[in-house]
Amino acid sequence: MMKQLPLLPLLPLLLLFSLLTGNSSACTKAVSKVISAEGTDVILPCSPSIRVNLQNKLFDWKKVGQGATQHEVFMWDSADHYDRHSGQSEQFKGRVSHFQNELQHGNASIVIRETKVIDSGSYSCFFPRQPSEKFCIELVVGASPEPYVTILDQTKDWSLLQCLVRGSFPAPKVEWRDSSGNILSAEEPQVSKTGDRYSVALNTTVTKTDRYQCVATQEEIKHQSRPAHIYVLLNGAASKPSVTILEETKDRALLQCEVNGAFPKPLLQWTDSSGNIIHAAEPQVSERGGSYDVILQTTVTKTDNYSCVASQEEIKSKPAHIYVHLSGEEPERSSDSGSPIGWIVLSAVLGIMLVVAGVVVYIKLNRLNNEMEKLKKTEERSNPPPADSAAGPMIPDHTVA
Repeated sequence: MMKQLPLLPLLPLLLLFSLLTGNSSACTKAVSKVISAEGTDVILPCSPSIRVNLQNKLFDWKKVGQGATQHEVFMWDSADHYDRHSGQSEQFKGRVSHFQNELQHGNASIVIRETKVIDSGSYSCFFPRQPSEKFCIELVVGASPEPYVTILDQTKDWSLLQCLVRGSFPAPKVEWRDSSGNILSAEEPQVSKTGDRYSVALNTTVTKTDRYQCVATQEEIKHQSRPAHIYVLLNGAASKPSVTILEETKDRALLQCEVNGAFPKPLLQWTDSSGNIIHAAEPQVSERGGSYDVILQTTVTKTDNYSCVASQEEIKSKPAHIYVHLSGEEPERSSDSGSPIGWIVLSAVLGIMLVVAGVVVYIKLNRLNNEMEKLKKTEERSNPPPADSAAGPMIPDHTVA
């Protein structure tokens, strides 16, 4: 026969269990809402109406789940709390702390670190030994990743853009904007929901070359995602400029560079053949239908090859070139071949070369002469004439003995 245990020692434990798990009273204060972005730390405030030292008191934080299921978030009981035993819900382990130095001032607030969307819900701060004290808080943790933008379709005149935001909570407001921050007209957003997360797709059609951006805003949690950018280049981009000589004399030439139907407004520049920017008059700009016509004139006084280029933010047109020859321009003295000094120097060099060549020829001829004389004398010595050759011809002797 099993021995029956007395119930008296168990009554305090049963009472405590009843107090901890029961809903002894309704919220004594109006439900407050705390909003946080996912991944941040959030404070859930709680202080009893009558401020008392809580260092040796008991308070308990719970989260109400589906079907009124309660999850233990944090409990303090005279220097003992859920970080030291297994009563805390797995969802909150290692992520909840309290304000130790504020307990003596009646502050029972807690901090939930690195909040997640799953943390959203109803929380209660309960004082079991003061059943009339119960505070309720609604926590909303929002998430919205950076939008993804792409070009769905494009012609030379327009481009269909899409901005897609996936897995966001609460549902975001998605907007397209141009480079100046102006909100663009768009189609009706396409919204789908999976669990408590929302996905939103927003399409817009643009007709101008520009840098566009898409942003997702969650007004409930005062959060805005980082904008996603996309650059669209349409037919309105500046083409190769047209250059011409408007006026010309022997000393100067008035040049004109012209670009028509460009967007955004292009910047025109004249440069010489060395790439140096040439001072020009104020550009003449006119707008028609959202595109720009720009004319830039400059006056040059030197013979050279000049170029004009149109720049639009990230792109530059191909330069247009024009050659200017001024007949009245003084000849360049940096080149000896085209100046009188150059001809004098060249003549002097040629004269010296002729003199040197003459000397060399003279020396060689003189040397050849000497060699021939020596050779002649050598031959005379090697072949001397007969001794009596000077006495005349020999007469035969016909005397008879």
